[in-house]
Amino acid sequence: MPQRPAACLFDLDGLLLDTEPAHARAWQEAASRFGRPLKEAELLSLRGRRRLDCASQVRQWIAASGGPALSEQELLAVRQPIAEALLAGAPAMPGAEVLVRRCLALRIPMALATSSARAAVEVKVAPHPWMALISERVYGDDPDLVSGKPAPDPFLLAARRLGVAPTACWAFEDSRAGVAAALGAGCRVHVLLPPGVSCRAYPDGVVCLNSLEEVRLDQ
Repeated sequence: MPQRPAACLFDLDGLLLDTEPAHARAWQEAASRFGRPLKEAELLSLRGRRRLDCASQVRQWIAASGGPALSEQELLAVRQPIAEALLAGAPAMPGAEVLVRRCLALRIPMALATSSARAAVEVKVAPHPWMALISERVYGDDPDLVSGKPAPDPFLLAARRLGVAPTACWAFEDSRAGVAAALGAGCRVHVLLPPGVSCRAYPDGVVCLNSLEEVRLDQ
């Protein structure tokens, strides 16, 4: 295992906060209203991606099945109220707060690299004061962000803002899109495995975790 990282770059949804069930339910309910229930594999493929990218994909599935030709905005107008009601109460993932506080104690710089927009993040983190310990944040609607995950841009931008080399960072992810982004940036990638997904679903060389409680930061 490498020495202590120069910085830790954290995903948010499904990594620090248990929001993925709420996101999946919101997409499922929205798509079903237009006559196109989503399959489990399709819901899994949406994980880690920006809202507009997900909306573009879901509207294509709806149209391909004979449903209405929606715009992203029309789909999101249905989806967003559902999501916001569900996300406000999302709990922290086991070990998340302890890991963040451990980084702080060891003076390891931290940044959030999330596909969620700033407004959505504020709703999700409101019940979790410890999230304020991660002050550097790259949002899905960050004006400096060119492309979202699976492009490496979110992690490259987070590392640049911290003033560290991405290759010296540990990235923590759960989604395939996020893992691809972190690997593309050159980070050492730790994957918190989603329920029912094995390490075989991810590229070689990642560190697979069943819980953030397993993370050991070199002292």
